[in-house]
Amino acid sequence: MSSNRFYLGCSIFAAAAMIGCKPATKPANSASAKPNVVIIYLDDLGYGDLSAYGATAISTPHIDALANGGVRFTNGYATSATCTPSRFGLLTGEYPWRNKDAKILPGTAPLLIDTAGQTFPKMMRSVGYQTAVVGKWHLGMGTGVVDWNQHIAPGANEVGFDYAYVMAATQDRVPTVYIDNGKVDGVQSNDPIFVDYDKNFPGEPTGLENPELTTMKWHHGHNGSIVNGVPRIGFMKGGDSAKWSDVDLAFHFLAKAQSYVKTHKDKPFFLYYALNQPHVPRTPNPMFVGKSGMGPRGDVILEADYCVGEFMKTLEAEGLLENTLIVFSSDNGPVLNDGYYDDAVEKLGSHKPTGPLRGGKYSLYEAGTRVPFITYWKGKIEPKVSDALVCQMDLMASVAALVGGETKNLDSQNLLDVFMGKSDVGRESLIIEANTRTALRKGDYLMIPPYDQAPVNTEVNIELGNSPDYQLFNLKSDIGEQTNLAKTDTAKLREMTEAFEKLRGSAYGDVQKLELK
Repeated sequence: MSSNRFYLGCSIFAAAAMIGCKPATKPANSASAKPNVVIIYLDDLGYGDLSAYGATAISTPHIDALANGGVRFTNGYATSATCTPSRFGLLTGEYPWRNKDAKILPGTAPLLIDTAGQTFPKMMRSVGYQTAVVGKWHLGMGTGVVDWNQHIAPGANEVGFDYAYVMAATQDRVPTVYIDNGKVDGVQSNDPIFVDYDKNFPGEPTGLENPELTTMKWHHGHNGSIVNGVPRIGFMKGGDSAKWSDVDLAFHFLAKAQSYVKTHKDKPFFLYYALNQPHVPRTPNPMFVGKSGMGPRGDVILEADYCVGEFMKTLEAEGLLENTLIVFSSDNGPVLNDGYYDDAVEKLGSHKPTGPLRGGKYSLYEAGTRVPFITYWKGKIEPKVSDALVCQMDLMASVAALVGGETKNLDSQNLLDVFMGKSDVGRESLIIEANTRTALRKGDYLMIPPYDQAPVNTEVNIELGNSPDYQLFNLKSDIGEQTNLAKTDTAKLREMTEAFEKLRGSAYGDVQKLELK
């Protein structure tokens, strides 16, 4: 790591600390005003990755403070076991499987969300809210043919965000630049950016052909252009003045989120703060290197916890905590080796990112979509643990009920009382999704229909939930999904399959339908 990158990281750290510790001024928007709403969204964080959810090998005190001071859900779900579909469900209030293009997107993908459709930020804006997204986007931008040196549209702004400071896709995909309201931050006309996901640019080094130039060894898939010593997915040329510093990325987004709060505190705001941790490549700031004892994956979880703590300090310093609903969650379950050799497996020790659950990212088993899920509102939400079945998709209708907005014909359900800790009656059922495959959670049971696909993703070593037979689990008595009840409780299986077809329709992905005896 170059010395200038280290000092940049430390200076950002110092600036963030000073922002977080600023003395409180007068309360910004009063308790009688509409509440601010903040969604803090992590990337690939598992059900067992937080000490509030039972982890003992790692401590996450700042996120724990939200969990212990609000509602900690034990049956909180993302809509999908992968990132793009979950973000689609969160921001549209609709199941991602309703959109055939809602899959993991490349960095050059066109905007996935219909600009004419309903969205969470549009709903908030319609009732007087300022709206912002800071961090990971990964929902496409532009029309599919993007000139990264000009204004890029449509994007986050066109689906309802007044302010959007984002990365286009993921940290491991090109382009490795920040995008400020549709314009690459720092791009220079004499050093234009070119991006391609099919072929490399002549003379540009890659992880495949030039491993000697990398500081992080790729395991699978990540052997394209090398940026800051890290091989990426896809190919990029130019734009050196605009490229981010990986070790400073978390603090950079933190500072943007803090700045937004400070400059927009006088009117109600909706902020979607999407952190990239612990997604690959895991590049912790020097402040956190080696701190977890579990390698970079553990270190960036500590980094994320710090960022959450500093962001909360800013809300408190600006007098906003008593009038801000905060939701914390993750886009899908955990994965260890997701494309790089970074000691995530070797240094795991006794830590279990999935907690008691089976599977992980990409999986229809519980660890794919059941994630940490917390609601916090100082003075409004009483601390409790809730077993209610809730989904991130439900936040749109629930927050609409809170702020006086309207939603129509969505899959999102109004569970405001549940999120506020006033009720334990959540959803009756939920369809979960993983790479176009779907299954049904209903009551205490999960039913996975037959899928004629590989049972394990051998690249990441995760069970995908695929089987030639029906699978049925009682999650209340068997949270680890070890006993398949499909052949012994045929009445429950029939009830589940009939409910599934009624909700999902007769054609649901690549399912291999079998006749029930």
